[in-house]
Amino acid sequence: MPPRKTAPPVQFAPPEVVPSAPSGAGNGVTVIGIDPGSQCTGWGVVREASGVLTLVDCGAIRPKGDVFAARLGHLFRELHALVGRYAPDEAAIENVHAARNVATALKLGQARGVAVAACAAHGVLVADYQPSEIKKALVGTGGADKEQVSFMVARVLGAKGGWGLDTGDALAAAVCHLNARRLARLARA
Repeated sequence: MPPRKTAPPVQFAPPEVVPSAPSGAGNGVTVIGIDPGSQCTGWGVVREASGVLTLVDCGAIRPKGDVFAARLGHLFRELHALVGRYAPDEAAIENVHAARNVATALKLGQARGVAVAACAAHGVLVADYQPSEIKKALVGTGGADKEQVSFMVARVLGAKGGWGLDTGDALAAAVCHLNARRLARLARA
């Protein structure tokens, strides 16, 4: 039997949980969108002020290595740092979609749990969206492909695009959430 691979010890002290500012407090709201994955997690920060959406920053996290737990630890540390750096008011995280097999779905679910935990460690509220819901909100159909979603995100944000597809999905989650917030506000008025 081959030797078992173990993850290196993680040097991390959990932060004190401090709730973020109430949503909509001050001038505008900042949302981090996350498209979780164990191989690549897209993220994007979008700010809305006076009905105008602005891209703050975006990117992707690509954990390396054969040890799954170590990849999840890397993902947590990176997302935790991003949430701390950008101090979003809220988060929008894509739900796990139907995967090709059960093992893939479980890994995606664990990566999603890491993303939720990284936001919760900062007291950031998380909104969940189905991939088809995000696609429909941006493209008009729940069956849109990732390229169409990225194209529409770039148009909505007035950006050049050129980011990876996972990053485009994360930005789409943030835009979808900001649109849902705006519609909810209008419905209450």
